[in-house]
Amino acid sequence: MDILKSLGHPEEIINLFKYKLGGCRSVMPKLDYDSMTETLRTCYSYLNQTSRSFSAVIQALDGDLRHAVCIFYLVLRALDTVEDDMTIPLEKKVPLLHDFHSFLYQPEWSFSESREKDRQVLEDFPTISVEFRNLGQEYRDVISDICLRMGAGMAEFLEKKVASMKEWDKYCHYVAGLVGIGLSRLFSASQLEDAEVGRDTELANSMGLFLQKTNIIRDYLEDQQQGRAFWPQEAWSQFASRLEDFAQPQNLSSALSCLNLLVTDALHHVPDVIAYLSRLRNQSVFNFCAIPQVMAIATLSACYNNPQVFQGVVKIRKGQAVTLMMQATNMGAVQSIIAQYSQEILQKVSITDPSREQTLCVLNLIREKSVSRAALTPRAHHISPVCVSAAMILAALSWQYLNATAGPAGGADMQGH
Repeated sequence: MDILKSLGHPEEIINLFKYKLGGCRSVMPKLDYDSMTETLRTCYSYLNQTSRSFSAVIQALDGDLRHAVCIFYLVLRALDTVEDDMTIPLEKKVPLLHDFHSFLYQPEWSFSESREKDRQVLEDFPTISVEFRNLGQEYRDVISDICLRMGAGMAEFLEKKVASMKEWDKYCHYVAGLVGIGLSRLFSASQLEDAEVGRDTELANSMGLFLQKTNIIRDYLEDQQQGRAFWPQEAWSQFASRLEDFAQPQNLSSALSCLNLLVTDALHHVPDVIAYLSRLRNQSVFNFCAIPQVMAIATLSACYNNPQVFQGVVKIRKGQAVTLMMQATNMGAVQSIIAQYSQEILQKVSITDPSREQTLCVLNLIREKSVSRAALTPRAHHISPVCVSAAMILAALSWQYLNATAGPAGGADMQGH
């Protein structure tokens, strides 16, 4: 039960209660559906169905950027659904990926042969593509270009494994770094952000790589069960002869060593994340970018040195996700959150871990880029016993209410590969 998991974190219970009462309306505003076309309303319905985490922050974006990012997301979700579907034969899938960008300008094109859970975005692609064509040219050019480049990159990796760490970065660039670059170009095209945000592709790429590597690390077991492998061979071959061996209990020590190595690699992107977020000026864009990033570092902290990665699903608590969503609204708060979870990882680093020195080095760099040592004390330590008691009473009184209503957007629901 999510609320029981948060009992040791009373601030999360309070924030869960605020959330249920509408305390996150600044992050999740009510859209004016009456002013939308029927096809656009359907697009937002698909957005809510396919992404619990990103739908909230997309709908909070200002002006016409909101619709552009919604359509961008759905187009890439459709493309990703083709890539993920293991039932589509390669001779059909490869041309689909290469040609997908052209379908944006084919009003009748749809695909009804997918068996993936999000297949509706392919079956009803004409609804998405008509709204794509309703966007301004400055948005259409960005979305079409990213779709072209991503489809080609996905096709490249269909028939080969991710071998080296360099290839891991390349694969993550194709499926997520390009998303960060495309979003940054959309931010600048909307004029809500400076042109430099869209031009600096290195920082934008790091934003995407950090999220994608977090997904890949967390999803080891699910990917193995579905016949997919995204952990780079250069990393896992140091500790095992086969990637699937990590799921065996007798190989736990080796599995954790590889896990910690990959978490350390992902953490190298955090200084770029801080630099990127520091450039943003529009509040809705900042929220959109910052919330997934802080949820990612919270997820990495939960995964680091955690045997559960190889036994089930690692997720951050629902109350934790809501708290992060409510707090990550300014640069100071984001830096404090990053520092907090970096400190949590630091406390888990074993003296015998093979990646210990690299981990300590990158954590020290993150600490220098975030906040002072004084901010590293966990927030829960500042909560008085009276507040703890009040939170426990609140949990008891609100349990029935919370349990009966729909759950909030989860931070660990970032889209897969």
